[in-house]
Amino acid sequence: MQEKSLLADLAAYLFANSDQESGRTPSERELADHFVVSRGQIREALAILEAMRIVERRAKSGIYLTTRNASVEALALFAKAGVPLDPIQIYETVELRKIHEIRAAELACSRATDENFDRLAQILRESEIALEKGEPLARLDRDFHLEIVRATQNSVFHKICSVYYVLGEQRLPIYFSDPERGRRSHNEHVQIFEALKRRDGNLAQALMSSHLQGAESYWKGLIGGVTGEGSRPPEAA
Repeated sequence: MQEKSLLADLAAYLFANSDQESGRTPSERELADHFVVSRGQIREALAILEAMRIVERRAKSGIYLTTRNASVEALALFAKAGVPLDPIQIYETVELRKIHEIRAAELACSRATDENFDRLAQILRESEIALEKGEPLARLDRDFHLEIVRATQNSVFHKICSVYYVLGEQRLPIYFSDPERGRRSHNEHVQIFEALKRRDGNLAQALMSSHLQGAESYWKGLIGGVTGEGSRPPEAA
């Protein structure tokens, strides 16, 4: 079993088979037997999960889930493993994505190259074709937004924002299951693209903010009234 596959499968298994009250998980031996791998492989995988703050190994006690302090990489791993995120984490991810992408739109206005613009134009053409065929826009929506981030010419910024789309990989197809929502999103993408081409940073920021407000409101509506420990419902933007 490949390491990445083992990590995702192990994370999902630990969530499904840990004690709901204490968080204690099956032992290394039990995990090795279940995945048909050596205890050494399980130990190495657990060390990675521990570094991500997903689990904690306690001497003479066992292995325990500690997801409250999980890292961003851990959240991405949860998404890959099909582990549901806490509703508040979903909203906070959408909120943080909005903050970053508004700034990305401004930076892209001054930094985007002809290659970035060509790629954005190609994505818009593919989106138009997909809409005509009645196909969803989840993948193309992701590509459009991440190309704007790429146009900032900041590779670390791009890596950070890419994580948001890993977290939303299961949710974007749901969001774009409504054809009208896809058409509206595409039209807004066209407006953002035109503002970027004119190098109008203020307009690009305003259009991106309005565009992402729709997604933010949609997810807030789905999880409204749900709070985590020490949290309160997010205020309206």
